[in-house]
This record gives sequence, C-alpha cells and structure tokens, in this order.
Amino acid sequence: MKSLPICKSETPMVSFLRLGSLSLSKSQLMNTLINDRHNTFFHRNCPGSTKSRHLMDGVAEIAWYCPAGKPNDAFTDCIAFCNLHGDALAIEKQRDILMEKSSVNVVLVPTLEKSDKSSAVISDLLKSPKPLIILLADNNCGVVKMKKGKYKMGLKDRSLSDVSEELKKIIGDILSGPHASFQLETMAEVSGIRVDEDDKDCQKGKSDAEQIMNVLARLEVSKIKDTFLPCQGQLWNKWCRINKELYHLKGHIEKEKCQKQQELMLIRRDQCTASCSEPMKLFIESLSSLPSTDKEYFLKWTQILIDALPTNDLTSILQSYDAKWSEVLALKKKHTKSDQLKEKKTELDQIIKLQSATFGLEHIFREMGQIYEAHASLQKQRKRGQPDWSKYPELAAELMISGHPMELMDGDARHVPLTWICSLLDEVIKKLGDKRVFVLSVLGVQSSGKSTMLNAMFGLQFTVSAGRCTKGAFMQLVKVSEEIKKDFQFDYVLVVDTEGLRALELEGNASLHHDNELATFVVGLGNMTLINIMGENPAEMQDVLQIVVQAFMRMKKIKFSPSCIFVHQNVTDIAAAEKNMDGKRRLQEKLDQMAKLAAKEEVCDAECFSDVIAFDVQKDVKYFAQLWEGSPPMAPPNPGYSESIQELKTFILSKASQSKGITLSQFKSKIHDLWNALMNENFVFSFKNTLEIAVYRKLEVQYGNWTWALRSNMLTIENGLYTRIENGNLDKVELNYLHKEMNKTYGEIKKAMTTYFNDDKDKEMLVQWRGQFENKIKEFHDEQVRGVKRKLDEVIQQKNACKKLDDKKTEFENKLLQKSKELAHQLKDKAKDEEELKKHFNSVWSDLSRELAFRVSQ
Repeated sequence: MKSLPICKSETPMVSFLRLGSLSLSKSQLMNTLINDRHNTFFHRNCPGSTKSRHLMDGVAEIAWYCPAGKPNDAFTDCIAFCNLHGDALAIEKQRDILMEKSSVNVVLVPTLEKSDKSSAVISDLLKSPKPLIILLADNNCGVVKMKKGKYKMGLKDRSLSDVSEELKKIIGDILSGPHASFQLETMAEVSGIRVDEDDKDCQKGKSDAEQIMNVLARLEVSKIKDTFLPCQGQLWNKWCRINKELYHLKGHIEKEKCQKQQELMLIRRDQCTASCSEPMKLFIESLSSLPSTDKEYFLKWTQILIDALPTNDLTSILQSYDAKWSEVLALKKKHTKSDQLKEKKTELDQIIKLQSATFGLEHIFREMGQIYEAHASLQKQRKRGQPDWSKYPELAAELMISGHPMELMDGDARHVPLTWICSLLDEVIKKLGDKRVFVLSVLGVQSSGKSTMLNAMFGLQFTVSAGRCTKGAFMQLVKVSEEIKKDFQFDYVLVVDTEGLRALELEGNASLHHDNELATFVVGLGNMTLINIMGENPAEMQDVLQIVVQAFMRMKKIKFSPSCIFVHQNVTDIAAAEKNMDGKRRLQEKLDQMAKLAAKEEVCDAECFSDVIAFDVQKDVKYFAQLWEGSPPMAPPNPGYSESIQELKTFILSKASQSKGITLSQFKSKIHDLWNALMNENFVFSFKNTLEIAVYRKLEVQYGNWTWALRSNMLTIENGLYTRIENGNLDKVELNYLHKEMNKTYGEIKKAMTTYFNDDKDKEMLVQWRGQFENKIKEFHDEQVRGVKRKLDEVIQQKNACKKLDDKKTEFENKLLQKSKELAHQLKDKAKDEEELKKHFNSVWSDLSRELAFRVSQ
C-alpha cells in the first residue's frame, strides 16, 4: 500500500457537464454516486439553497471516491469526480479543459435532436476517443451502447437511485479497461490557469525548502535524524538519563554527583562538536533572513516536502514488517522455542525501530533547542561561518507568536529541555510583554481523539493522521480576539496537546511511570485540563488521576490550582448524561475515597478530590457523539460532533472568564519548578493508583518486621557463638551450622509471608510483588548468615593471633634482655656519647620489631 498526497495521485477522473437547462440536479445525481448519505456537492435541493446562482457558474469542484476494500464498495478503485457548475454551453474554456483531462465524460442534455444547441458539443464528444455517457432528460430508455465506449441513458420518469445504479455499472465497466489517468498537479501546467504556488513569496519559500530537501534526500528517512540531527538521539537520551540519576544519588553522593556532572558536560561538548549540519545551517539561514510571509511559506513547504520523503521507505518497511510477522506467527504455531524464533523476533524489533524513526519539522526545532542548550551550558562562542546559536530562541519565539506549535516535552527522550523552553519564553515575553495566558491542556489514552478535538475547537493543526500519534507535549498560543477580549482577564489561550497514555510501544512499569509523570506535569501546568475518554468508562483515567493527586500532595512547595472536565467521546446515546448519573456518582465517590487515602498517606488535610483538583461532577462531565457518520473513508463528519465541540468551547470559555490565568513569566517558573519536582519524585509514579501505594507501603512495614525478626535471631546466635569463642570453646564456625540455627525462624518468616500474600484482603494486588519480596527476604537471610560468619571468622583470627603473640612473648623478652646486655657491654666505652648510644639502640630495636612482626604474622 503506497501513500501519496491526493494532488500527486494518478486516478481516473469522471467529469459531469450540463448542456442546456434541466429540471434534474446534476450535483444531486453525483452525490448518490459518491456518498448517498452526504451532500458532497451543494445543489439546488439542499437546505438554504436558492433558485438564482450568483457565484457558482463556471466553478469546477472535485471530490474523490475512496473504496474501503469491502464487497459493498460502489467502485473498486479511487476515482476523482469533477463537477462543472452552470451551463457548460456558456462556459467554453472550463468545458474544454475538463473534456481534455477527464477519463470519462458524463453529459446531461435535454435532448439529442440536431436542432438543439448542444448538438455540436455532443458531436465533438462522440468523435473523441474518450468514453462518453449521455444522460437524456426527454427519454426514458435504459442503457444503450451506441458504439465502443459511448453510451446513452434516459432520465425521464426514472428514480435517482435507479439512474445512479446504472451509472455505477457503466463507469465501473469503462474503468475496468484501459483508460486515461488524471493528476491534480498537472492542472498547473494548463495554459491560462493561475495557481497560488506561482506567487513570488511562495516560490521563494519553496526554493529554500527544496535546498534542504536536496540534502536530506541523499539518505534513507530512517538515517536522516542520526546523520543530520546528531544533537538529539543517543547523545540527548544519554544526557536525560544521567540528569535524572542526579536527583537520586546513592553511596558517595558528592563524588557521584561530581562524576555525573562531568559526564553531562562531556555530552554537551560532543553535541557542540556535532552541531550545525548542512541542513540545519540552511534552515537557520532561511528562518533568519526571510520576511514573515516568505517564512510561513518556507515552513509549510518544508513540512509538505518532509511528509513526501518517507512514502516509499515507509511502504517497504511496512511490507517487510508484515512478511517478518507472518514468519514469526508460523514459527509460533509450531510451538518452537528455537534460536530461529528469537532471531526473527529480533529482526522484527529492528523493523519496528525503523518504522518509529519518523521525521518531521518538530525534529528540526528540537535540534535547534539542543544546539542552543549545548552551547549555552558551555558558554561557547560561535565560530566563523556558523549560525549564531544565541539567536535561536528569538527565531522560535517569533514562530510561536505567529501560532506555530512548539515542543514542550521531548516525546522520544521523555524530558523537558528547561534551558531551551525558559529562553524561548523569555523571548516571547520580550516581544509581547508579560501577557496573561489561560493554560488549557488535554489528557487521555492513545488515539482517543485529543488532537482532533483541539483542532476542531481552536482551528489548530496538531498531527492527527493514523500511525503518527502525538509524542511528548506541544504548546501553542491562540490569541483572544478583540471582539471578546473585554469578557476575559487574559490575552491568550495557551493550548497544550499531549501524547496518549497507555501507549502500546511502552511496556509494564516504563509505561506506568511515564504516564503518571506526564499526567502530573500536564495537569499541574494547566489552569484547566480536558480529560478525554473514548466511550463511557472512565476507569483508565481514574487510576492516573489518583496518582496525580498524590503527587501534588507530595510536592508541597509548588502552588497548584488545576481544574478538570471529563469529555466522553464516541457516545451515541442521546440520553447518556441522564443514564450515567449513577456512574458519575460512583466516579466521584471513588476519586474522593482515593484522595482521602492519599491525604492520610502524605499527611495532608484534603477531604475530597475537588480539594486538590477543582471538579464538579454535575457540570464538568460532557458527552460527545462520534466524529464520523458511518464507516470511513467515505463517512462524512458528524454534525453532532461539531455541535458538541462548540458547546464544550462555550463552556470552557465561560469558566475561563472567571479566571485571571497566569502571566507568561509565572508559566515559565511553573514549568521549571514542576519539572524539577517531578525529577525529585520517583516513588508514586511507579504505581497504578493510590490504593496500590497504600498496599505497597503496608507490605514494606511487614517486610521490616520480618527482617527485624531474622536480624534479632541472628544477633542472638552471634552473641552466643562470640561468648564460646572468647572462652576458647570454639575455633571454627561452619555456614551449615548457622543455616541450621536460623532454620526455625526463617521457616516461620516464610510461612508468615505465605499467609500474608494468600489471606490479606488485598491479595490480588499483592501478587505482583510476591516474587520480588520472596527473593528479597531470601537474599537478606543469606546476607545475614554470611555477614555473621565473616565477623566471627575475624574474631577467631584475632583470638589466634593474640594466643600466638602470648606464646612468643617470653621468648622475645629474653632475647631483648640478652641483646640489651650485649649492647651495653659493646658500648661501655662510649657511655658519655648520648647520640651514639641512641643510634645503636634504635637499630637493634627496629631489627627486633621487624622480626617480631614477621614471626607473629606466620
């Protein structure tokens, strides 16, 4: 399956023309071919239509039919349908262009009589090699094949659905054979047609973007980031990991801290060395030099051309993934656990990594941020010929003010680049002043429609295509219009879009920790957070919110004032709000219960969930209809969804009007303080919910009791054996003896653990830690036994050394006495020379000391 922009796709095109005046609506007939549940083309029978046509005459509209790959598809391939509005006899230029470009021409005429004005045009069409279908208003005949590729059919006294079915069959038959193809892009080459891309500003932006693409196109998409954007990837990921470790040091803290800081500086040095690849230089030069209009075109063209890059690569990657996955499934069916299966799984993982190596404009901005952070941390002066890194925040600030989204949290490294974000916001403040903003964030599970909702609500362009979910968090400024500014106390709405929780690519504790950390960050930043839920069951988000509440309670130094609204999407029942009253009550009770439990654990005075996060269960729960009316790809948007979006927007703004928001400088400080607090917090994020934390802490208390019982018993055994060693009744301690002495207590502890894990009221939750704690208690027991043996062996060794020393004592005393006599006799003539006597004595004393030390150590 190959993915292409629609303007580059080669498809057959069926053009519909009306020659003369008819009572039947051509646009209405076309709608039944494309999608009979939706008015693709506006026509005379639509609500709000009028008889007079002031604007549409001569306008040609195009729409594509895309099959879903199902048996009930109207057509098996993608087909373009072109609709020329008005009487084609009077619109000669457009008529000639469409007749030339189309694969099939469908003409609606009042009659085929030669006296009719349309006869000359019909005659030309019949002579043309292009297939032709003539629809006659004055005839009720069925389908008649006039000659090869030429058909006629009557419309008189026939229902629209019958005509539509016949047309589908004829068009399908024609297109099943050889036919001309149409590419929308080629319309720019037609003489007399002017396209937007021909504008001077647009051309300048495009040429600059193409320069960058010419460099990028030298490599496969999966290698672009590693080659041309080296400051992110491995270097940045390693920096983030070490930086997080700095907040949780163990052992020799100062030494370890110093070592890690040196490692961070080395990584920054490597980033500086690797920075400023050719594409980055070209990108920065264009951003710095282009006027604002050209710059907008440049960014748009860069994004369009980048999106066009991976098409072929991604297709081949998906095909190889499918083939490799089939091989893995085949091996699994054989129930084999061979090396071949492991090998295939490894190859599959490699393909997944290639697939995830997506490349977009956000990665170029991320590289800008990393180049800035690296140079700023080392305070490096720029070299001649390199872009001025100190200007990067200013360039990004200009784009953010113009409405471009900026990455707040790196979705790959799962880290906030604080230096870059703070400098960026400083530049925004310089340009706008310290404006007040209302921070609106969104949170929800993956692919639940968060970005789609924000795009529809504020006219934004967050990425929403399948397979390219948002990663990390992005912020975008939306200016409050002058018309409604008087009703609000802030100047901008700052929208924060986030990646989905419970992502399949993250597993186990990694997913849990990341989700809880992200949720706390997003809810903590926002004046209001939209909790987006697919369907009616809020269970997934319920757990995350409990952790957020407990995390807030632990971060006592930061002032939080968040609020939340629950948005249930894809709920079709119009009475959902009334029917779910009991569900709302249960949700409120559960959140309040967990908030109380968390408050008890963290010694806070919160009584309910809304004491921490403002939430009114009666008003702050909304239900949305599904986005599509039917099954894509031909399903139209559901008007009910748009109405729900508008109602929600009105509700949000009414609540926002009561808030002062926060200043941009306060927002910057909040990001800094909140992220540092999150780095310091490591405990609560590893758990699913508040109850799990309480159960784990209770288990840790029990573990403390069990280890104390073992340590106490071991101490008793150690004291007894120590006394026997001192009394000379024991000269060797065996490990087996210690294990035997500990056996009874250790057995009782193991039995107590089994009872606790099997019979506790929270046993279902405890089971996840059972193996871990059983291993911990075994390791503790074994370490206690080894430690006591080590200590007692040292006592025995010291005892033996003392005994050996006592045995040698008399011998050395006698030897010392003899040496003293000999020395006195030898030096009796030098009794008055104090220095000489001292020198000889020291020499004899040193020799005897060395001999004593050597003999005792044997």
